[in-house]
Amino acid sequence: MMAAKKIIGIDLGATNLRGACVSENNISEIQSQRIKSNGTVSEVLDDVFALTDTLIDDNVKAIGIGVPGVVDIEEGIVYDVIYIPSWKEVHLKKYMEQRYNVPVFVNNDANCFALGEYHFGKGKGYNSMVGLTVGTGVGAGIIINKKLYPGHNCGAGEFGTVDYLDKIYEYYCSGSFFKNVYGLEGEFVFEQAKQQDAQALKLYDELGEHLGNCIKMIMYTYDPQLIILGGSVRHAYEYFQEAMWKRIKTCVFTKSAERLIIETSSLHNSGILGAAALYYDAGK
Repeated sequence: MMAAKKIIGIDLGATNLRGACVSENNISEIQSQRIKSNGTVSEVLDDVFALTDTLIDDNVKAIGIGVPGVVDIEEGIVYDVIYIPSWKEVHLKKYMEQRYNVPVFVNNDANCFALGEYHFGKGKGYNSMVGLTVGTGVGAGIIINKKLYPGHNCGAGEFGTVDYLDKIYEYYCSGSFFKNVYGLEGEFVFEQAKQQDAQALKLYDELGEHLGNCIKMIMYTYDPQLIILGGSVRHAYEYFQEAMWKRIKTCVFTKSAERLIIETSSLHNSGILGAAALYYDAGK
């Protein structure tokens, strides 16, 4: 009996790497490796190798890697990785393929989040969706006609950097909103909201209005069937959803607002699963 085709999915974060083998709907035990974030290019690359070495075997058909930075998808070159200063231009695909002799796919972590949801989470069965990560910042991955749309320079979906009011959307729509505007820690506001504190609930209404405006922009540009919210802010969805939907319903295309579905992510390890799904998205 043939062994199941395995794809290694690796999620490269700010302080550690996490990876696993993914086959169909199964995921192996997750391996973790600390990153020498302030190390040289080679030292950080050695950390990636160390993790991958624990996962690779003869049944692995490909490796997918999600990184917090801009990627030349064709060449697998990673630029300006967040929190890893030495990784200004790293030919990650080339190094990995030379070492492991299997195809390697590299992409932005927000794109991997969207692919993870599309192939393994609440996005299954849809033709178009946006995976919107709302945490410290705002990022997104876009699926159009069942395929990831990363843009020409892997820059599609950077809705958080679009001009909004006197700043950009990310300033007002992310978990940093409370700190940026009111000097309050997001975790504090969240805890207060859980106690039904009136001021905290009012702040979440404000956040919801800003996020609703951001989602309207996404509707006008991509008109997706589904938006899946990821990132830490999704855990407070019950506190901002009413204000968010109130803004969404001011969309001039009323049918779009009526038909739009918004879900919060409940997928564990979407970064790892989405990195592995880069292989499926490539049509392999």
